[in-house]
This record gives sequence, structure tokens and C-alpha cells, in this order.
Amino acid sequence: MGIRPYIFFDGRCEEALDFYRTALGAEVTALMRYADNPDRSQPSMVPPGSEQKVMHAQLSVGGGEIFCSDGLCHGQPRFQGISVTLDVPTAAEADRAFAALAEGGTVQMPMAATFFSPRFGMVADRFGLGWMIIANGA
Repeated sequence: MGIRPYIFFDGRCEEALDFYRTALGAEVTALMRYADNPDRSQPSMVPPGSEQKVMHAQLSVGGGEIFCSDGLCHGQPRFQGISVTLDVPTAAEADRAFAALAEGGTVQMPMAATFFSPRFGMVADRFGLGWMIIANGA
């Protein structure tokens, strides 16, 4: 068994993939567009003109994997009650990742030393996805 987050960017998935590649050094390990769907027996759930949107992608980041999609392509992703935690080896890497994710986003808790980590902070990125950044070492 395994658990992986599956994040729906509601039409902004490709933009998110590009952002996470730049901000976090993430790698896209798989990508399928709606136009590539081999099963044409089901009616499309996405609006006409969305055929080049992302049906499914796999993103490798920080030693973990995230699945993502454009979902129904309405253009307004909403992430409530969930955050992605990114564990990094050093305080310097935590600060760098936090600053990159905060660009165009909203700082929820500034980076600071805590009783459990030399650096910890919370930010909602430009898509509204919450991230908790934690340094495991100095």
C-alpha cells in the first residue's frame, strides 16, 4: 500500500508543473493530455477546447511523488484543509524553497526556528496550495 496526494489544478496544471520545476527542482516523470486518452467510449468531462490540458501527470519532488491533473478545467483551483509538507536537509534549503513557493503566494507562517526544526514555515503558493517547509538539519 502507498499514499500519494493527487492534486487537481482545475485547468492550471501545466503552469503548476512549470512552477514546481523552477521553484523546487521537481521533475515531471509522466504526462498525459486529455487528447491522448485511449478510451474514447466515455464522454469527455472537460469543456471543449481543453483537449491539450493535463489529464494526468506525475511529479517527483523532495524524494516523494505527487500526482496531478487539470481536473474539470474550470480555472479556479481550491485547496482547503490540506497542505503538502516538504522536508529538506538544511535550513538554507528550507529558506530557498519557502521563498520560491511564496513568490506570488501568501505567507501563512514566516520561516522561523521552532522547537522541532531549525527552520519551519507555511505558505500558500500562487495556486493556493498550502505548503509546510521543514528543515531536518542545521
